[in-house]
Amino acid sequence: MKIHIRSGRLIDPRNGIDTQRDLYLAAGKVVAVGDAPAGFSANRVIDAAGKIVCPGLVDLAVRLREPGYEYMATLESEMEAAIAGGVTSLACPPDTDPALDEPGLVEMLKFRAKNLNQAHVYPVGALTVGLKGARLTEMAELRDAGCVAFSQAEAPFADTQVLMHALEYAATFGFPVWLRPQDPALAGHGVAHDGEVATRLGLPAIPSTAEVIALSTILILARETGARIHIARLSSAEGVAMVREAKARGLPVSCDIAIHHAHLSEMDIGYFDPNCHLSPPLRSLRDRDALRAGLADGTIDALCSDHTPVDEDVKQVPFAEAEAGATGVELLLPLTLKWAAESQLPLSTAIERITVRPAAILGIDAGHLSAGAAADICIFDPKHYWRVEPGALRSQGKNTPYAGIELCGRVSHTLVGGNIVYEKNIIKNK
Repeated sequence: MKIHIRSGRLIDPRNGIDTQRDLYLAAGKVVAVGDAPAGFSANRVIDAAGKIVCPGLVDLAVRLREPGYEYMATLESEMEAAIAGGVTSLACPPDTDPALDEPGLVEMLKFRAKNLNQAHVYPVGALTVGLKGARLTEMAELRDAGCVAFSQAEAPFADTQVLMHALEYAATFGFPVWLRPQDPALAGHGVAHDGEVATRLGLPAIPSTAEVIALSTILILARETGARIHIARLSSAEGVAMVREAKARGLPVSCDIAIHHAHLSEMDIGYFDPNCHLSPPLRSLRDRDALRAGLADGTIDALCSDHTPVDEDVKQVPFAEAEAGATGVELLLPLTLKWAAESQLPLSTAIERITVRPAAILGIDAGHLSAGAAADICIFDPKHYWRVEPGALRSQGKNTPYAGIELCGRVSHTLVGGNIVYEKNIIKNK
């Protein structure tokens, strides 16, 4: 199919484009930017006047809940949520049941996802068998099956020697390792940041030190082994400073934060709101501001949704008993725009953090609209205000701390491989 996207404001951070230009697509690729190719005759014209046309979003953490947790969500429901949010490429963590530690499981997941003809799915393989932190998986076989990186997800490493061996092996073959820094002994059974709110509410706490000590260990091992490390879901001011220093010293380190942590803090827990029970926990206002500053100066490479659909039965319970996590893939774009607007940063900076930068972390050719690139595209109205109604979200998980909040920016079209996979008629705000 040949598609002409006309009159939109084209923002492509990789190519330094931020201006009104038309886009021409054919055979699933971008064939021209600006002027139509000779003899081009479109089968479909999309009028993008007043809208932003940008690369499809790339999300580094979307739990699809399959296999094993279909009662929380299904592949179909979460893929629909992804394209409704303008996400065309996503990485899924290995904390399924069973964990993604066998090539057959990875191949099955990729096969099912491909048959849905929606977003591209990039599995992150388990670093250890069953995520138990004891025995390394067959990383080479998992990579051949389609894994783009290896991780323990939320499972801790109790034995630092195993972690060192994992990094040595990964470095030998150039496999990237994604780690969420948290010392299991210091974190214990904590559910909230070790601050005034946890003290007032009597909640078991997780100190920032739990992240800092684990991160220090990871960075030292990265230096010793030469492994390529991605720090997933950073949450503390001290952590940002450590990553900034590590990058200045030339370590091959990248990092991301969850979009929730760019906006919320421990204060948003209020009176035991279980929707604000997240992992890592929402930390202090000082931490939140440091994360926002790190995003602005490039220390933090990317924003992700950390999409975690949770069943209502395990969420609407007392805070300390609730399962951690929040749905977020449909809110990644508007919340990123909100961060950029509040930080007085250009739209191109916001879009860079959720397109080309996470694509580079994944090691995929995505997040840009160069001629010849795959036609994975997001079109959105940057001035459309809408209220977050959990029941209207496509995700099977309705757990969000933003319920009832008005956000700005709504996706009207999502294209994957030149096919329109999502289309919404947006009624203009009065």
